Amino acid sequence: MNKSLETELGELMVSAYTHQKNAETSKAIQAWHEVLKHPACHKELAANCHLSLGNLHLMQGNHDLAIESMGESIKANPNSSEAYFCIAYMEQEKENFAQAAEYFEQALAINNQDAGSYNNLGNCYDRLDKLELAIEAYTQALSLDGKYIAALYNRGNAYSKIGKDDLAYDDLTQAIGLDENFYQAYYNRGTLLKRLDRDAESETDLAKAKALAQQELEQKTQH
Repeated sequence: MNKSLETELGELMVSAYTHQKNAETSKAIQAWHEVLKHPACHKELAANCHLSLGNLHLMQGNHDLAIESMGESIKANPNSSEAYFCIAYMEQEKENFAQAAEYFEQALAINNQDAGSYNNLGNCYDRLDKLELAIEAYTQALSLDGKYIAALYNRGNAYSKIGKDDLAYDDLTQAIGLDENFYQAYYNRGTLLKRLDRDAESETDLAKAKALAQQELEQKTQH
């Protein structure tokens, strides 16, 4: 490769990263497009450029352009788990849960060490009423991080929905053990206990949930 082309490309990339770092979003987008048009831009670099463009468009609130850029990143590098993850999160935000689940599955097929993505995949399946699949996804998240409180809480709720009350109780209790101020977990465990006719314990949990929720609300209003 011609040395001058290498130098030119390097300068364009430095410019793009500098604008991005300084939160000069429009200038960064323009700079990344210049990198893409450069004759020395190879496929791997193009994939990263499109990924950066996707994130920048997302910062500007341009979801359609962001998804388009992530799609271009995948075309340039089909093994880009990050691009699949990004599209999945965007589809999830738009409540396109079926599409989001597909993208999470594709991303996790490339990189199966992302506990957060397993948890989000579980959330998508939960919203699609595919509760057994949701539980599998939360369990995968917990196999990577046994103290992942959101996955414990979510799996507990999913177990509760399919009537596996003992497992639901165990998960919600573990979540409370990790965060004694987790009022949603107290509330859901209290509701579960009520269903099991354990009224005294239920009332204790529901009272605790109410007190903690009130405390959090007061703290927010003070700030």
